Amino acid sequence: MLSSELAELAGVTVRTLRHYHQIGLLPEPPRSAGGYRHYDVGDLVRLLRVTRMTALGIPLSELPGVLDDAVAADELLGELDRRAAADIERLTARRAAIAALRRAGAPPDLPPELSSWRSDPAAGTPADMARFEHEQLVLAGHLLGADGPAGLAALLSDGVVVPAALTERFYGLGPATADDEVAALVDELVAHLAPAVARLAEMAPLGSRASALLAELNERTLRPEQNLALREVERRLATDEAGNAGRS
Repeated sequence: MLSSELAELAGVTVRTLRHYHQIGLLPEPPRSAGGYRHYDVGDLVRLLRVTRMTALGIPLSELPGVLDDAVAADELLGELDRRAAADIERLTARRAAIAALRRAGAPPDLPPELSSWRSDPAAGTPADMARFEHEQLVLAGHLLGADGPAGLAALLSDGVVVPAALTERFYGLGPATADDEVAALVDELVAHLAPAVARLAEMAPLGSRASALLAELNERTLRPEQNLALREVERRLATDEAGNAGRS
């Protein structure tokens, strides 16, 4: 039979046949006087064995060593089964994450544990601030490590979220805001966030690189007045934390 006939019987392409010849999986058959390859049923059987084994996930590079070695083939099947089990576990976890996001109506770029803590512009949060908070959750959830999203969600669930009234005042900071208003807001934010900062440090202390990245996000997104206030809050919290550590 010709290449096209063999390929059709085996359910492969002629290009695949040529590739198998090139890598030595399929021996070169004799050629006719016209230069055409001429295959017999033995070639078809070998080709069917190859296609069956590749369908199981056996790499082409592994086939020469297992086609005619039953022991090697069994060992390879065991390894393929372990890989398949790992793939199933990974895909099952992925489906669970997708289902959680769909139930929450959350965007796919946010860990499911944090999806309920994003601000909704439809609820009155300025669009730029909602985007900023969203990006904060994405970044912080990652920087806190493998258990970061779950730990951060637990922290938020325990009531450490900044009250809406304080958040609105922070969002309203601008060139016209009086210094005493800024100072009062900083005092209230420090008082509210101090317990959360202590617990966050226990959960997964942020390294200098992580802190720098969060600061860069603030600098890129917030107004100068907001940035100044936030840096003062962070300075006060760091000072208080250092003082508490020194007394313990």
